[in-house]
Amino acid sequence: MDFRKRLQLAADRGMRTRSEREKKEAAEAYTEEEYRRLHSNYRLELSDHIEACLGQLADNFPGFKYETLVGETGWGGAVSRDDLEIDAGKRRNAYSRLQVLVGTFNTYHVLEISAKGAVRNKENFNRQHYAKLDDADLDDFRQLIERWVLDYAEHYAAG
Repeated sequence: MDFRKRLQLAADRGMRTRSEREKKEAAEAYTEEEYRRLHSNYRLELSDHIEACLGQLADNFPGFKYETLVGETGWGGAVSRDDLEIDAGKRRNAYSRLQVLVGTFNTYHVLEISAKGAVRNKENFNRQHYAKLDDADLDDFRQLIERWVLDYAEHYAAG
C-alpha cells in the first residue's frame, strides 16, 4: 500500500475517533433543560437553608424581621431592623440589614450566592461565591451561607 493511501486511512481513523469522542461527550453533557432543572433544585434547597439561617439570626437578635426575596436578581431572604438612637438629645435612625440570595439561572451554567449587609447605616458586608453547576457542592454552599450569617452577627454585635 502506498503512502498516500495509508495517509488517507490514518485521517479517516482520526476523524472516526473524534466523532465517537464528540458523541460520547454530547451524551454525557447536560442539556439546557437539565441545567435549568438542576439550578432550580439547588436554588430551592439553598433558599430553604437561607431562610432557616436568617430566621435563627432574627430569633437571636430581637427586632430583626425576616422577609422572603424573589426577583430579577435571585431568590433568598433578608433580615432588617430600624433602630432609634438618642444621643445627647439628638435623634438618629440606625438601619441594619442582611440579604442572602441565590442568583438566577444564567447561560454560563453557574450557581451563585451573594450576601450584602449594612450595620447601623454602614454598608460593610459584601460576599459572593459561585461554582459551575456541574461542579457545585451544596454542602460547601450551605457552609458558606452559615459562615456569612455568623460573620454578620459578629459585625452587628460588635457595632
